[in-house]
Amino acid sequence: MYLSVIIPSYNSSSVLKNNIPYLLSHLDAKGYEYEVLVVDDGSRDEGKTHKAVEELGCTYLKNPVNMGKGAAVRNGMKNAKGKFRIFTDADIPFNAEAMDLFLHYLDFKEFDMVIGDRTLQQSNYFGEISKARKLGSAWFSFIVGRFVAGGMFDTQCGMKGFRASIADDIFGVGRVNGFAFDVEIIYIALKRNLDIKRLPVTLRSQEGSSVSMLKHSFAMIMDLFRIKTFHMRGKYEKIR
Repeated sequence: MYLSVIIPSYNSSSVLKNNIPYLLSHLDAKGYEYEVLVVDDGSRDEGKTHKAVEELGCTYLKNPVNMGKGAAVRNGMKNAKGKFRIFTDADIPFNAEAMDLFLHYLDFKEFDMVIGDRTLQQSNYFGEISKARKLGSAWFSFIVGRFVAGGMFDTQCGMKGFRASIADDIFGVGRVNGFAFDVEIIYIALKRNLDIKRLPVTLRSQEGSSVSMLKHSFAMIMDLFRIKTFHMRGKYEKIR
């Protein structure tokens, strides 16, 4: 298996049906073996997500209850078979060509990890979103980049890729279930001194966006403190 794409989902059956065909069409044209794993994070939609995933021909996984995006992505990563593993959101928010670029840097350039960075000059993102969301993202990114993520100011971009061994390591020790799990991923990677490549992305869809910096800000800030605490307690040590 060359590529595994992990997609967390919560009550997103219509979003999946509208956007996954775009991803599948792109991947089918590439000629390599791939799998798409949709992780249902305890949806309460009377089985609509399960049915949608089956109709799309993707692999369906489910968390028993709603645990958070981080828990859903971890579930997918632990069940993935691909040599390279990329997670993105249910609405496939970025143009699929970004996935090709991710694979180029993971495979041929041999980076350990690649992350979408919406702040790069070549990216096309912040001009397409609301001012409120732009302000909230900038505020959280400043806090994270200044105090947690070693100067990386876009930790929350919804697309990241890994070599299989790196995914097994990072997601094997990850603990944050909420939206700040992205910060945890980068924090662990920096502590491992991994080779990380930041890559530009172009927005194609906002249909599935569910995070609100105002609504979730307190929980996300508390998770930043938890990440620091986990590290001090040795919770991120490699599993032997």
